[in-house]
Amino acid sequence: MATTYLKKAEKTPETNSAEAQRVVNEMLARIEAEGEAAVKHYAKVLDKWDGAILVTREEMDARAAEVPDQVKEDIAFAVEQVRTFAVAQRDSVKDFEMTMPSGLTAGQKWVPCNVAGCYVPTGRYAHIASACMSVATAKAAGVKTVIACSTPYRGGGMHPYVLYAMREAGADIVLTLGGVQAIAAMAYGLFTGKPADVIVGPGNKFVAEAKRTLFGKVGIDVFAGPSEIGIIADGAADPEIVAVDLVGQAEHGHESPAWLFTDDKALAESVMARVPELIATLPEPAREAADASWRDYGEVILCDTREELVEVSDVYASEHLELHCTDLDWWMANLTNYGSLFVGEETTVAYGDKCSGPNHILPTKYAAKYSAGLSVHKFLKPLTWQQADRAASKELGIRTARISRLEGMEAHARTADVRLAKYYPGHNFDLGAPVESV
Repeated sequence: MATTYLKKAEKTPETNSAEAQRVVNEMLARIEAEGEAAVKHYAKVLDKWDGAILVTREEMDARAAEVPDQVKEDIAFAVEQVRTFAVAQRDSVKDFEMTMPSGLTAGQKWVPCNVAGCYVPTGRYAHIASACMSVATAKAAGVKTVIACSTPYRGGGMHPYVLYAMREAGADIVLTLGGVQAIAAMAYGLFTGKPADVIVGPGNKFVAEAKRTLFGKVGIDVFAGPSEIGIIADGAADPEIVAVDLVGQAEHGHESPAWLFTDDKALAESVMARVPELIATLPEPAREAADASWRDYGEVILCDTREELVEVSDVYASEHLELHCTDLDWWMANLTNYGSLFVGEETTVAYGDKCSGPNHILPTKYAAKYSAGLSVHKFLKPLTWQQADRAASKELGIRTARISRLEGMEAHARTADVRLAKYYPGHNFDLGAPVESV
């Protein structure tokens, strides 16, 4: 396979991860020991916020007056798109029951988590769409209590548009908190008395590390880091649109990878020339972020065939993957690793980021090889159940006793023995040789 790097990244997604781990471990240890006091300390030091953490319903209603009507309409559109797709996802999974060959009745039912924590970043940008994506999806899944957190905006309270989006999406509790302290507060149930069963939402490397560290104590959506874009483009692609889309995602932050996979050198060279020009026209802080992203993490990879492009793309497992190619059905049939796929020039990652419907909280750092993005399924548990009548208990009990004794587990075997003795007195079943003491 002939693969040529026309532009090679200077850094990888793991660069500087050790420092993030150190900082997060120190903060989580202090918060676990000191509770709400430590959270308030970090909110004041890191976010310059010493106001109320819990946002009342009255404040949410009052601050809605700060939101222009057009913004309200756009947020309502985004929430409805996300909710519609999430409800369809929920409807795609069904409860069922069945009779097994043994006569046992078994089944499965989908049960939502009781408490979900939704993190909405508000640092360089106010991520209105993230509130729609996380909160509306949790509510569509049937979660009873949804706690939403977002950073104080530039030293003040929460950004009014983010707060309004949380309210419209259905958040039950809202906290003015950002960063590691927000993730920890939701995990430990601080300020609410309701520890989250699962925590979802995008964030910087410290937020991602906090979620990774707390995984097990709580569920999380995906192991995620800075946003990524991969674009597969052939000679028929429009280099201007490809370049604009790469820059569109590089804007996310200094550590956001942007990758171009192509079999057309002329297209690659055109895009490489155009990207810096487009970055130079951006306002700050987007210009600085996109410039660092492209300089340190941008890559352009040239392959000989489309089969090679598929292989390379699947290795990268891009969070967002755009197809600017002919024969789109072939690509869709052959690609396997991506967070979300954007098929054809007419769609773009930004549509998915903001309002198209499928969730934009997606796996990064190669996690798309084994996991998918946020969906209602993340808030649902497929719980199984089983019920046996006495005939089925006989069929199962005989085999359970014998298998248990073969494994050396006498107590397990006796739970079958006692039922068989009660339901079928006087029967001499072959229940295996009792386990002898060692």
